[in-house]
This record gives sequence, C-alpha cells and structure tokens, in this order.
Amino acid sequence: MNVFIELATVLAGLGLAVALLFLNAWRAWLFLFPASVRVEPEDPADQMELPAELEPLASRLQALGFDALGSHEEKPRLRRATRSYDYAHPSERVFATLHLSPEGLPRLYFLTPLVSGGFVITAGYKRTALDIPGRYRSGGLEDAPPERLFRAHLKRLEGLEPSGTFTWEGRVETGRSWYRGLGQKEVRRQNLTGLLWAVAALAILVSAFLGGKPGGG
Repeated sequence: MNVFIELATVLAGLGLAVALLFLNAWRAWLFLFPASVRVEPEDPADQMELPAELEPLASRLQALGFDALGSHEEKPRLRRATRSYDYAHPSERVFATLHLSPEGLPRLYFLTPLVSGGFVITAGYKRTALDIPGRYRSGGLEDAPPERLFRAHLKRLEGLEPSGTFTWEGRVETGRSWYRGLGQKEVRRQNLTGLLWAVAALAILVSAFLGGKPGGG
C-alpha cells in the first residue's frame, strides 16, 4: 500500500510540475526574449470592428479630439494574440489604445514615443510605476476616466520631446520599438514570476527523469 501511495504522490507532483510549466512557459520565454513579440497591423480605421465593451471609451476619446487609426495585434510566442484598437491626437502627440483584458474588461492607455528613444505610458488600470529620468515613464491610474487620464499623460510629458509620426503605421512601429527597446525592462519585470515558476517546474521534471528525489533524500 505504501508503494502505491508513494507512486501516487510522485505522479501528482509530476502532474503539478507539468501544469506549472505549461502555464508559465510563455512568460519565461517572454522574459528571456521580449523582442520576440510580433506586432502586426490588422484593420484600418474604416474596417475596424470595435467590441461593444470598448465603444463607450472610444466615444469619450473622440470627444477629446482623438481620431481612429486602425487595429493591431501583439503576439507573444506560445500565446494567443491580443488585439488592440488605436487612436491618435496628432496635435498633442499622443496615441491612445483600447483593448480587452484577459478577463474581458475594457482597458485604455496613452502612449507617446520620445526623441530619446524612450516612451511615456499612462494606463487606466493597475500598472507598476517605472521611471528612467528623461527617457521612460510608465504607470497607471486605476479606474481613472479617460479625461483625467489624458490630462495626467500630458502632465507627465512636460519637459520631454515627443517623436515619430502619429499615424497607423507610426503606431505599429512604436509598438515594435517598445518591445525592441526600453519596454524590455518592463516586460521582464512583469514576467519574472512566470520565469521562476517555469524554472522550478523544469527542475522537478529533470530531477524525476534523472532518477533523483527532490529534497535530497
């Protein structure tokens, strides 16, 4: 009986390790290779099919002077793509992007690329603050309405010089530049826990297949 209990315990441990590896492999890959995320244009503004959940935010953006640009997708390896819907306020040098969270909640963030190669990002949801003086400012005001969020973004742009063209093509290139450049620091911070879980799961599996027993017994 003890043999069966021990076997069941081992199999349960292996199953848990496989599940952890399956759930976190994409995060580990993203931590190691943030530039591997593909950013591709999808539909231009006149063909963009906005989900109903995002329509109220889109209306408020347009009231603030934003124009629709089109949609794009961001596709990490080993993960389904996220579709985003882009707007721009060329005179203020600001992009606005709408998307749905994994839970289906509406999300909005403002984005401005800088001459320094950096970015300013202001999100309307929880986002860890990160500040590299003169080059990168990222953070969130959770549940802030678009009008307040826009004012906060413009305030955070003071003293910095925006760059780029505020067109659909410019927005897609800005997304690619973020993953190739200073955005990598933030991507790694967001996915460090996933990397650690994946490494732990892999260590358990390697130990089992090599005939060792976790814990050194």
